[in-house]
Amino acid sequence: MLENKLFGVISLGCDKNRVDSEKLIGLLKERKCALTDDLSKAQIVIVNTCAFLESARKESIETILECAGYKKSGKLEKIVVTGCLPQKFIGELFDPLTEADVFLGIRDYEKIFEALEKSYERNERENYVGKGSDGFRFGRVLTTEPHYAYLKIADGCYNHCTYCLIPKIRGRYVSYPMEDLLKEAEELGDVSELIVVAQDTTRYGEDLYGENRFVNLLSELSKLDNIRKIRLLYCYPDVIGEELIAEIRDNDKILKYIDIPLQHSENRILKLMNRKGGRESYLALLKKLREEIPQIAVRSTFISGFPGETEEEFEGMKVFLKEAKFANCGFFAYSREPDTAAARMSGQVHSSTKRRRVRELYEVQREISGKFLSSFVGKSLEVLCDGIDYDKNCFVGRAYFSAPEIDGKVYFNAREASQGETYQIKINRADSYDLYGETEDYRL
Repeated sequence: MLENKLFGVISLGCDKNRVDSEKLIGLLKERKCALTDDLSKAQIVIVNTCAFLESARKESIETILECAGYKKSGKLEKIVVTGCLPQKFIGELFDPLTEADVFLGIRDYEKIFEALEKSYERNERENYVGKGSDGFRFGRVLTTEPHYAYLKIADGCYNHCTYCLIPKIRGRYVSYPMEDLLKEAEELGDVSELIVVAQDTTRYGEDLYGENRFVNLLSELSKLDNIRKIRLLYCYPDVIGEELIAEIRDNDKILKYIDIPLQHSENRILKLMNRKGGRESYLALLKKLREEIPQIAVRSTFISGFPGETEEEFEGMKVFLKEAKFANCGFFAYSREPDTAAARMSGQVHSSTKRRRVRELYEVQREISGKFLSSFVGKSLEVLCDGIDYDKNCFVGRAYFSAPEIDGKVYFNAREASQGETYQIKINRADSYDLYGETEDYRL
């Protein structure tokens, strides 16, 4: 019966959630189910939700309610809610969210057909959260542009940062077997850029093999002929050692780019966050990285307005940014999440103060990023073409120091360019976020 239904899939949240959605689409394809991007035509819509922050939970609920409108205006029969939101909050969701027909948690995807069939047969809503077996090993259908893909190497987390819900949503850190990951990467086909992700990529293998195997995994991925370049995200500072630095330095397939989510710079706040390391160790790590890999671009993320954060500590973070000189940074106002240790802390910072501090941090970083980008003006830079920007009427791509969706872009003119191919671009202009240029032969 379900094979005759038309499915739509909505993926919310992070790139790790995107990988889960791609595997879910792969499962649907395996069952020869038809898919559509037009929700007005879909008979079954699956919403893969995010619950990391209050804003993400709000977006998830709003998306579900928007989909419910198609039960009246379209052909929609069933709404399936999957992922982090039902995994953590099913007890609060099931009764009031009557618009949804089926609920699945993060390890219940293989139960989707059973749950839907029961819902159709009984004409009832079904709660299948916790009824799966974590056997989520299906083929993937990429939802990114075809020339790049994410590879999620582990799920969960055991860092237990005091502000974070992830361990309580996704559970303990679980590394995926290396042979499965290599097979998955190979089956992606020709990939110009493979982006390695997990909640904490640098702890790969510790739970599964009894020792850290992250460098070994990177080495093996690099041997795959279909993978041109590898990008590293979410590398925690306390696990970045000599071996990993050497692998990034010496492995030509690994882009000289690393994302290190530090979250704060001031030691007292870091301790309250239950983060490992401190201001001096972070600066020492950055110095080491740049000594060993002079061209490396380091990205980071920071939280401002954590409970108890003083104005002096906030100013200390601004000074740290000027010393650290990140190529790019993301800044977030602390979100008071239920069932976290930080939510119970005294000294909660007013929302207006948090927003003001985030704005000021972006102002500081804008100048730093602008100087970094300006250093490429007048030089030739290898750029991966992502396609055409029709608003700017030119091609658009990314250099080694730019991850998709979170970093800046390179806009360039060329006689012709193909998505997924690299080109030498002469940079003639920079702003605080993007670069502009052209191929050498453009004006000939």
